[in-house]
Amino acid sequence: MARRRTVAGVPEDLATIARDVGSLLAMEALLMTVSVLVALVFREWYAALAFLVAGGLTAAVGLGARRAFAEAPQPVMKHGMIIAAAGWFTVAVFGGLPLLFGAYLTPPELLAAYGARGGVDVSSLAVFRDPLHALFESMSGWTGSGLTMATTEPSLPRAFQWWRSLVQWVGGVGVIVLTVSILARPGSGSYALYRSEAREEKIHPSIVSTVRTVWKIFVLYTLASVAALFVAIRLTSYGANLPLWEVGWQALNHAMTALSTGGFSVTDNSIATYDSPLIETLLLPVMTLGAIAFPVHYAVLRDRDLSQLVSDLQTRWLFALLGVGVLLLSAQNVVALTDGFQGTADYFGLSALGFSAAQVDAVRDSTFQFVSALSCTGFQSAPIGRWADGGKLILAAAMTLGGAAGSTVGGIKVIRAYTIGRGIKWQFARVFLPANAVVSLNMDGRRLSRDEMEREFSEAAIVSLLWVGLLCASSLLLVNVAGPDFSYADALFEVASAQGNVGLSTGITGPEMPVVAEAMFLLNMWIGRLEIIPVLVFARGLLYGLEP
Repeated sequence: MARRRTVAGVPEDLATIARDVGSLLAMEALLMTVSVLVALVFREWYAALAFLVAGGLTAAVGLGARRAFAEAPQPVMKHGMIIAAAGWFTVAVFGGLPLLFGAYLTPPELLAAYGARGGVDVSSLAVFRDPLHALFESMSGWTGSGLTMATTEPSLPRAFQWWRSLVQWVGGVGVIVLTVSILARPGSGSYALYRSEAREEKIHPSIVSTVRTVWKIFVLYTLASVAALFVAIRLTSYGANLPLWEVGWQALNHAMTALSTGGFSVTDNSIATYDSPLIETLLLPVMTLGAIAFPVHYAVLRDRDLSQLVSDLQTRWLFALLGVGVLLLSAQNVVALTDGFQGTADYFGLSALGFSAAQVDAVRDSTFQFVSALSCTGFQSAPIGRWADGGKLILAAAMTLGGAAGSTVGGIKVIRAYTIGRGIKWQFARVFLPANAVVSLNMDGRRLSRDEMEREFSEAAIVSLLWVGLLCASSLLLVNVAGPDFSYADALFEVASAQGNVGLSTGITGPEMPVVAEAMFLLNMWIGRLEIIPVLVFARGLLYGLEP
């Protein structure tokens, strides 16, 4: 029997994984250091101390692993998937430490002062004295889910508001992609990490060049979104009474979480706080940008040609789904009007066509919420918990599907749904062909052989089946523990939101939710971000090791 090779006394496979997860923690420690500066700017000394301690611990573990296993071999695909799964979970665990430490370090009188700023008795920071709540918030942030334990976001210290937005902004593109781009480690190892985050599209032949270009595009869009939101918020009656720096703060945080399709907010009631058709209209293209694959963004910006949006298969279907979904949800909600629509606005001028104010609001809310759901952003402009079950189920379907692969969204992805549809049609067509026929299929400009089509169809079908199976099992568990106030439609909606990394809520998620449901959502968010297969590979590795 060949002797198993080791690095620093640890098997090579485990050393490779530990070193690269350590690199992720080192990057997270750097983000915590930046957040120390934000806390100091706002004179939040206890928050600064919390980030300093958490960053020191994270850096010690991360840099220690990198140094101890520096000689480990480069990762291959089996390593990449386990690094992705272990990495996302580990950064979520350490990402909750600032919230946990901040909750304990901040004196009660200061928690009360922060709470008064948010209109409550005590800051929502106190919630994070429960380690499970801190882990939940961090996992929700890193996975771009947007479900939150913070009952009153304005009562959080500014540094923690920033941290929630920052982890979503970074997590939207992918913490592993960020690490690869900065470490500039070329070769198959980098591509293994990139692909294990379910990102197959490459802009450049070099994976490092690809992720750097992705980040340039992301920063450009973020800056443009901040500027647009600053103007829009200032023009609202809500923003007109705010200091300019507060308007800028809200614009910055909402731009970061909109483009990353994360959905964390720094205001109560998310986007409903503004009650502004202008802001909602402005956010529609920002959320949609986050749901379009980055290679398409690159092609549009490089060629200055918007026709690239139409020529891309996923983008065409995304726009079609947005249009059909908005019409379907609007019709559903206009027919089944509830007290979720207050009838206070006529921004679209539909009253002149005979629509009531409540019906106009139903169309307005349906438009924003469907785009928020399909793009997996999770901004909320309406009390969805008071909607009829039909509206909730339509949004649950949108959250399950998600946007384009190669973007920041969660869900099954448009390309998988399209592949399954074409695959089913292709399977039926084959029945009428002779056994010796040479079969091929044109899909999105590619001619696929029989073996290639079967491989792509199988991959899409397996991932989708596992995804939907977990969704059904989780929703059945949740409906039995959530309490009598919530229906199965509410439970299905909430699980679809968590597993699709969206963040819309019917009211189930919160500090008072059952522990078993909160732990289950951690699993849903983690698995949903990585699309199941890396987590299964990770579980197999724990049970049987990495040997074939």
